[in-house]
Amino acid sequence: MPRGSKDKYTAEQKRKAEHIEEGYEHKGVSKDEAQARAWATVNKQSGGGERKGGSGRKKPASAKSEDRKESSRRAVASREGHSRDSKASRETQTVDSLRKEATSKKIPGRSSMRKQELIEALRKAG
Repeated sequence: MPRGSKDKYTAEQKRKAEHIEEGYEHKGVSKDEAQARAWATVNKQSGGGERKGGSGRKKPASAKSEDRKESSRRAVASREGHSRDSKASRETQTVDSLRKEATSKKIPGRSSMRKQELIEALRKAG
Protein backbone atom coordinates (compact mmCIF):
# COMPACT_ATOMS: atom_id res chain seq x y z
CA MET A 1 0.00 0.00 0.00
CA PRO A 2 1.54 3.36 -0.98
CA ARG A 3 2.38 5.87 1.70
CA GLY A 4 -0.46 8.31 2.28
CA SER A 5 -3.15 5.86 1.18
CA LYS A 6 -6.36 6.12 3.20
CA ASP A 7 -7.65 2.62 2.31
CA LYS A 8 -7.37 1.37 5.89
CA TYR A 9 -9.53 4.08 7.38
CA THR A 10 -13.21 3.55 8.13
CA ALA A 11 -15.92 5.63 6.48
CA GLU A 12 -16.48 7.44 9.78
CA GLN A 13 -12.80 8.39 10.03
CA LYS A 14 -12.84 9.68 6.44
CA ARG A 15 -15.96 11.79 7.14
CA LYS A 16 -14.40 13.17 10.31
CA ALA A 17 -11.18 14.12 8.48
CA GLU A 18 -13.18 15.81 5.72
CA HIS A 19 -15.19 17.81 8.26
CA ILE A 20 -12.05 18.91 10.12
CA GLU A 21 -10.37 19.82 6.85
CA GLU A 22 -13.32 22.01 5.84
CA GLY A 23 -13.10 23.79 9.18
CA TYR A 24 -9.43 24.61 8.66
CA GLU A 25 -10.05 25.77 5.09
CA HIS A 26 -12.84 28.01 6.37
CA LYS A 27 -10.28 29.60 8.72
CA GLY A 28 -7.99 30.33 5.78
CA VAL A 29 -5.48 27.47 6.06
CA SER A 30 -4.18 26.15 2.73
CA LYS A 31 -5.75 22.99 1.28
CA ASP A 32 -2.63 20.83 1.81
CA GLU A 33 -2.04 22.05 5.36
CA ALA A 34 -5.72 21.63 6.24
CA GLN A 35 -5.66 18.05 4.96
CA ALA A 36 -2.48 17.24 6.90
CA ARG A 37 -3.90 18.69 10.12
CA ALA A 38 -7.20 16.86 9.65
CA TRP A 39 -5.57 13.45 9.25
CA ALA A 40 -3.20 14.14 12.13
CA THR A 41 -6.23 14.86 14.31
CA VAL A 42 -8.01 11.68 13.19
CA ASN A 43 -4.86 9.66 13.86
CA LYS A 44 -4.45 11.23 17.30
CA GLN A 45 -8.04 10.49 18.26
CA SER A 46 -8.43 7.01 16.82
CA GLY A 47 -4.91 5.64 16.54
CA GLY A 48 -4.80 5.39 12.74
CA GLY A 49 -6.59 3.17 10.27
CA GLU A 50 -8.81 0.70 12.07
CA ARG A 51 -9.56 -1.75 9.30
CA LYS A 52 -7.67 -5.03 9.06
CA GLY A 53 -4.06 -4.56 8.02
CA GLY A 54 -3.94 -0.99 9.29
CA SER A 55 -0.99 0.81 10.79
CA GLY A 56 -0.27 -1.94 13.30
CA ARG A 57 -0.44 0.64 16.05
CA LYS A 58 -2.83 -0.61 18.68
CA LYS A 59 -4.43 1.75 21.11
CA PRO A 60 -6.99 0.62 23.67
CA ALA A 61 -10.49 2.06 23.44
CA SER A 62 -10.01 3.87 26.77
CA ALA A 63 -6.94 5.70 25.43
CA LYS A 64 -8.83 6.67 22.27
CA SER A 65 -11.67 7.98 24.41
CA GLU A 66 -9.26 9.99 26.57
CA ASP A 67 -7.64 11.52 23.47
CA ARG A 68 -11.06 12.59 22.18
CA LYS A 69 -11.89 14.19 25.54
CA GLU A 70 -8.54 15.99 25.64
CA SER A 71 -9.06 17.31 22.13
CA SER A 72 -12.53 18.50 23.08
CA ARG A 73 -11.20 20.29 26.19
CA ARG A 74 -8.58 22.10 24.10
CA ALA A 75 -11.23 23.12 21.55
CA VAL A 76 -13.47 24.56 24.28
CA ALA A 77 -10.54 26.48 25.78
CA SER A 78 -9.69 27.90 22.36
CA ARG A 79 -13.27 29.03 21.82
CA GLU A 80 -13.20 30.80 25.20
CA GLY A 81 -10.12 32.72 24.11
CA HIS A 82 -7.47 30.81 26.04
CA SER A 83 -4.32 29.72 24.27
CA ARG A 84 -3.50 26.00 24.19
CA ASP A 85 -1.21 26.54 27.14
CA SER A 86 -3.27 28.93 29.22
CA LYS A 87 -0.66 28.90 32.02
CA ALA A 88 1.56 31.29 30.04
CA SER A 89 -1.22 33.82 29.50
CA ARG A 90 -2.93 33.90 32.88
CA GLU A 91 -1.80 37.46 33.56
CA THR A 92 -3.69 38.63 30.47
CA GLN A 93 -6.91 36.80 31.36
CA THR A 94 -9.80 38.44 33.17
CA VAL A 95 -10.63 37.57 36.76
CA ASP A 96 -13.87 36.02 35.49
CA SER A 97 -12.05 33.65 33.14
CA LEU A 98 -9.55 32.77 35.88
CA ARG A 99 -12.47 31.96 38.20
CA LYS A 100 -13.99 29.70 35.52
CA GLU A 101 -10.68 27.85 35.25
CA ALA A 102 -10.46 27.62 39.05
CA THR A 103 -14.02 26.26 39.12
CA SER A 104 -13.11 23.55 36.63
CA LYS A 105 -10.14 22.60 38.84
CA LYS A 106 -12.31 22.76 41.99
CA ILE A 107 -10.03 25.19 43.84
CA PRO A 108 -11.56 26.04 47.25
CA GLY A 109 -12.06 29.71 48.19
CA ARG A 110 -11.85 30.88 44.57
CA SER A 111 -14.87 33.19 44.79
CA SER A 112 -13.16 35.54 47.26
CA MET A 113 -9.68 35.46 45.70
CA ARG A 114 -8.07 38.41 43.97
CA LYS A 115 -6.55 38.03 40.52
CA GLN A 116 -2.98 37.35 41.70
CA GLU A 117 -4.25 34.84 44.28
CA LEU A 118 -6.20 33.03 41.56
CA ILE A 119 -3.11 32.89 39.33
CA GLU A 120 -1.02 31.44 42.18
CA ALA A 121 -3.72 28.89 43.09
CA LEU A 122 -4.02 27.81 39.45
CA ARG A 123 -0.24 27.44 39.16
CA LYS A 124 -0.20 25.24 42.26
CA ALA A 125 -3.12 23.18 40.99
CA GLY A 126 -1.20 22.48 37.78
